[in-house]
Amino acid sequence: MSEVSRRRMLQLGAAGLPGLLSARSLHAATDKTLVAKADHCIVLFLNGGPSHLDMWDMKPEAAAEIRGEFAPISSSLPGVPVSEHLPRLAQQMHRTTLIRSMHHSVNNSHAAAVYAALTGHDRGEQGGGAKPSDHPSPGSVMAKLRPAANRTLPYISLPYKTKEGAGGPLQPGFLGGFMGPTFDPFWVLNNPDAADFHVDNLALPAPVTPARMIDRSRLLSDLGRGLKISNESSLTAIDDFQSRAFELLTSDAAQQAFDLNRETPEMRARYGRNIYGQSTLLARRLVESGTRFVTLSWAPDANATWDTHGDNFNKLKKILLPEFDAACSSLLQDLDDRGLLERTLVCVLGDFGRSPRINANAGRDHWNSCYTVMLAGAGIRQGFVYGASDRTGSVPAESPVSPGDVMATIYRLLGVQSTTQILDSLGRPHEVVPQGRVISEIMA
Repeated sequence: MSEVSRRRMLQLGAAGLPGLLSARSLHAATDKTLVAKADHCIVLFLNGGPSHLDMWDMKPEAAAEIRGEFAPISSSLPGVPVSEHLPRLAQQMHRTTLIRSMHHSVNNSHAAAVYAALTGHDRGEQGGGAKPSDHPSPGSVMAKLRPAANRTLPYISLPYKTKEGAGGPLQPGFLGGFMGPTFDPFWVLNNPDAADFHVDNLALPAPVTPARMIDRSRLLSDLGRGLKISNESSLTAIDDFQSRAFELLTSDAAQQAFDLNRETPEMRARYGRNIYGQSTLLARRLVESGTRFVTLSWAPDANATWDTHGDNFNKLKKILLPEFDAACSSLLQDLDDRGLLERTLVCVLGDFGRSPRINANAGRDHWNSCYTVMLAGAGIRQGFVYGASDRTGSVPAESPVSPGDVMATIYRLLGVQSTTQILDSLGRPHEVVPQGRVISEIMA
């Protein structure tokens, strides 16, 4: 292997890490009036629209074309059955709150609905990828307003940059939006279930030792001494951000967080030996190491997994529900066993639900009028169901809830008021979630 140039070694400190780490330093403003109940948040985003009627708001008394093929089973929460294909998650329901009265008024396109679900804002259009004018993701907002005390990556998204469709644009809702790309997530896009799993931009080239990297870091710092620039991009600030990047590149603790080989084979098998199960296990390891916010998007593109317009029941019972059942149940149990669930908020969200009637292709279509989400962990009531759908799961029958309400509640638990103002690149103020109502009824 050829010798790595000094220039390349210096560039390592500027290859994405410093920008993300700077998110923890620039304009940080913690809301002093709130006490956070959660230090960390993991979002399992079931991208494409999970079927509430086939998971956790089943209608066994409805007509066959509505109730579908699956039978309900009892759960650890008396009187709250779930699908027969979620047997392990059924034993965790006493830890959770289900919100069965979700709805939103945005159209049924994935992009608009994903954006609403992840930001609490209604962009309103049919289609349209991520835009610089978008409201930021909650991970981006938390990286700015509640930076982690240690030098970990504040916001990580995995295992895909989900597209609107195969080959389409990146979905909105995951990025820093008007706060700028500095607040975009650190992307982990390699398959954690692969034997050669590694994280791009978080490893040194083979010839470079940590000691040698530290020497080059000192050289870079020496080169900057004596130069004075008055604005925020001063060499002093850059040097600070780069020193943090060097820390991550050379820190055993940072590298170990991504090393799934430190988990037992039994633990890895519990989560599921697939990209989503191992990504969920990695999410647990990341919050354990100090990362504030992790978002897992359960699809390479919006049509690939939970978008079950055809063959809904086979896809759910053979692939989607078993993988989700293993990953989500293991995450809740594992967090609790490790004493982490008390300060970690787990949110299972989707862009919408599925239509009550089964279509001609044995599938269900997009349905934004009623669906279910699940929350657990820090500050969430255990063993609780909020709201209800009507007898066919078509519309909320009581206590309707919007994505803005859910996001306002998530922010509140993380110590941020939904009315907190953040600035865009032009210095204009925007409230985090101006239309959201904190759902105090689901808070412990």
